[in-house]
Amino acid sequence: FFCHSLAAMRGLLGVALVAAALAPAVGFYLPGVAPTDYTKGTVLNAKVEALTSVRTQLPYEYYILPFCNKGVNMESQEALNLGEVLRGSRIYDTPYTFKLGYDETCKVLCRRSYDKADVQAFVLMIEEEYRSHFLLDNLPTAMSVFHETDDGETTKAYETGYPLGFVNIPVDEEGEEVAKEKLTDTPKIFLFNHLRFTILYHEDPNRHGIRIVGFEVEPFSVKHKYMNQVDWKQCLNKMAGQGGNCNLLTCSKDKEVNLSAEPMLLNPDKKDPTEVIWTYDVHYKPSPIRWSTRWDAYLQSADDAQVHWFSILNSFMIVLFLSGLVAMIMVRTLRRDFQRYEQQDFLEEGQEETGWKLVHGDVFRPPVMAGWLSVLTGTGVQLAVSSFILMVFACFGFLSPANRGALMQAALFLFVFMGMFGGYTSARLFRMFKGNRWKSNGLWTAMLYPGTVFCIFFVLNLLIWGQKSSGAVPFGTLFALLCMWLGISTPLVLAGAYFGFRKQPIEHPVRTNQIPRQVPQTPWFVDAPLNIIVGGVLPFGAVFVEVFYVLSSIWLHQFYYLFGFLFLVLLILLLTCAEITIVMVYFQLCCEDYHWWWRSYVSSGCCSVYLFLYSLYYAQAKLQMARGVAVALYVGYMLIISYSMFLITGSVGFLACYWFVRKIYAAVKID
Repeated sequence: FFCHSLAAMRGLLGVALVAAALAPAVGFYLPGVAPTDYTKGTVLNAKVEALTSVRTQLPYEYYILPFCNKGVNMESQEALNLGEVLRGSRIYDTPYTFKLGYDETCKVLCRRSYDKADVQAFVLMIEEEYRSHFLLDNLPTAMSVFHETDDGETTKAYETGYPLGFVNIPVDEEGEEVAKEKLTDTPKIFLFNHLRFTILYHEDPNRHGIRIVGFEVEPFSVKHKYMNQVDWKQCLNKMAGQGGNCNLLTCSKDKEVNLSAEPMLLNPDKKDPTEVIWTYDVHYKPSPIRWSTRWDAYLQSADDAQVHWFSILNSFMIVLFLSGLVAMIMVRTLRRDFQRYEQQDFLEEGQEETGWKLVHGDVFRPPVMAGWLSVLTGTGVQLAVSSFILMVFACFGFLSPANRGALMQAALFLFVFMGMFGGYTSARLFRMFKGNRWKSNGLWTAMLYPGTVFCIFFVLNLLIWGQKSSGAVPFGTLFALLCMWLGISTPLVLAGAYFGFRKQPIEHPVRTNQIPRQVPQTPWFVDAPLNIIVGGVLPFGAVFVEVFYVLSSIWLHQFYYLFGFLFLVLLILLLTCAEITIVMVYFQLCCEDYHWWWRSYVSSGCCSVYLFLYSLYYAQAKLQMARGVAVALYVGYMLIISYSMFLITGSVGFLACYWFVRKIYAAVKID
């Protein structure tokens, strides 16, 4: 079974490398939605997603703050897929309207009077660096950021969303912000109440239609002033000064807001109501960007392809080193071993055999807790197969960022429907270990990993729910996840276990002795703790650069779409795990220690421990958690990710070692 499986995996590896090579770094994707052609004068309505912050990792509905909502149906939400719900995304309409092709300046959205509690809510969100995310034609709004390259050229990139406001912290003589402990006065907090939208459009003369290819925003803080009494109900979505109404001193239909205007200060200790006038501008700009490549600016802003190529090169060098080491063992050491064992006059009187051949009668002896080893390996195979298919789909562009939540939704469904692979592998191993309770084995395979993840997720969800965040998954969705687990995944795992247990047990190339052999004292470099520590260092060292970008995309809310790079790095990771574990097991068998089953699994899976430790360092260096719940969420989700990686890498290392051990013992004659 495993020989055929490894042959099939080699074939799939070739296909994967071709797919990864064909997948460009950016730009190639299937958008997931059909383009919409507009005509000049079409009225467009902006939508809004949840408020997000990298300091709390807790999304909130946009209207949890008292923004303008005149004419918005607060009960109506856009239909969301499962991935969006799990991300905490909530999409609402907004009163922001744009007339395509017509610039509009200083449009009055509304006037609001906020009491002390409202102002304090805004202040808290601004201090925690929350950002708002508008949507237009399925494009997220973004702020333009300009970077200067080493060649002196200026490149434009995007930061999605815009901050709700800013905290004015003084700077010292060196230009660095003064620490809060050294501040004598409370920092002033300002609200962004004026937005300047720039809509980029591409007009194809052959189609007679206008397509939106960019949605930029520039926020301003302005304390609007007016002289006479204003009927604000009549000013909704009208330009200031239009028809002699809604006259503002700070801006008008002919005068834009400038940076010298007095900013909108929020005082959380002020008892009197605070008046805020919300306004916005709309400008249209023709662009040569085509609709099919409009996401490139968002994707390029998150990643540097040169760094990813360095990561690939670094990983490839490690794999070359390990491959050379394995080849040396295979070609030189093993060949010498075979020649020595095949010599008829090798053993002199009173001399005993040494090396890995000496433990041929015990090397396939079932390990302690063999049932648990089969369960973990089956789950790891299920995760590995679903991850492989997910990466293939992502490389070919089926999981476009235009289709929000598609990646998470696809990962869930693939894991559920790949349960048969996990059940089949677990049952085959369980029967090889002379187990007979295949139903119990299948149930543990179906329940252990999903049950552990669901319990952690449920506890974290309670914490999120206690913070009244939109990231809390509704109980209806939790029930749907339970139905997917118990109603689809579990029966598929049991079906795979049934077919796997019905097949003939795997035949070992040598017989196992009835009495186990005593293991002699092994040298220090073969001790289990050292093997496990070293077994995880090299695989993690091959991928740690890419891990940084993946963590940034998750916790800094950046787009990650270099799946071609990621696919190559993951394949290198699995290849490194297999090679380093084979080397460790060979040294172990040469020292006449035949307890290799669990050690091969744990030493290969140990790279997940380094992943978790690196994630703690990343959180300390890059993230400034503002709440204890954010720390709990980070640790909980990284535990789930590390646990999943442990199962995948451990299973790959174990199966590679089993293939290696079968090969070497099948190649020698045993008396």
